[in-house]
Amino acid sequence: MSATRKNPDAFAFQVMLGLCLIWGCQQVLIKTAAVDIAPVMQAAMRNFIAAVLVGLLVCWRGGWEQLGSTWKAGAVAGGLFGLEFLFIAEGLKLTSAAHMSVFLYTAPVFTALGLHFRLASERLRLLQWLGILLAFGGIATAFAGGMSFEQMDGRTLLGDAMGVLAGLAWGATTVVVRCSRLSEAPATLTLFYQLAVGCVGLVLIALLSGQIAAVTWTPLALGSVLFQGIVVSFISYLTWFWLLRKYLASNLAVFSFITPLFGVTFGVVLLGEPLSANFVLGAVMVLLGVILVSAEPWVKLQLRKWVG
Repeated sequence: MSATRKNPDAFAFQVMLGLCLIWGCQQVLIKTAAVDIAPVMQAAMRNFIAAVLVGLLVCWRGGWEQLGSTWKAGAVAGGLFGLEFLFIAEGLKLTSAAHMSVFLYTAPVFTALGLHFRLASERLRLLQWLGILLAFGGIATAFAGGMSFEQMDGRTLLGDAMGVLAGLAWGATTVVVRCSRLSEAPATLTLFYQLAVGCVGLVLIALLSGQIAAVTWTPLALGSVLFQGIVVSFISYLTWFWLLRKYLASNLAVFSFITPLFGVTFGVVLLGEPLSANFVLGAVMVLLGVILVSAEPWVKLQLRKWVG
């Protein structure tokens, strides 16, 4: 890993903008292609394609020698990764892509909470605790703010809850990686575990639920699976790991929160999804809370500059 990391420059910003654009559109793509291929099958196929590509990359660059010491943690991380995409897939049947894009990005909050109790070096500080309170307040506001019990849409609420559970599974995956031998393993091997184990679990679910037989291979379905497998799960993830080797992670994290903004925009513009005032307010609270949690050093620096 690079000995020195620098603040993101114009090049890093352009790359991050491209990554956020890619990540932001995937929920809309999954929902659009769902008429031809169930979201669970899309997730399984994308993981399979990316796992093959990442596996070939590990063969080329090395890393299999750590298989014996990391496979148990890899299986757990992969299971959680598959669970994340199961919640995303099932949640998108019930709620909008815009809602899913926001609730999924509660993941850093759950990561921070998990690491707080597992690693002494990751104890939460005041600004981060404020961020957690703000994020959970935002979730509550987005769920029900301004609505009576009779006005609540049960399907949407369940889908939104699955979005939060997907964020929880994503956060738990990160905790497992950080607190196990995977923290010292190559990023490609860690990614392979997540993709391969997640694929197996999702395929089994698709088989048991009969979703494999319901696939219709239209250009839209094929394009969705290939885009998610090659561009999202392979190219974009490896590009993100490459950026983490070059630039400060806390500053990159700030840029990554553009993703749900793209997700909401795509959902509204391309799918015509409505946005309620309470959801917009809750989403802003969630994103601000996540920034306080994930980019606390950067926030402190900006506050010092502002006060000074």
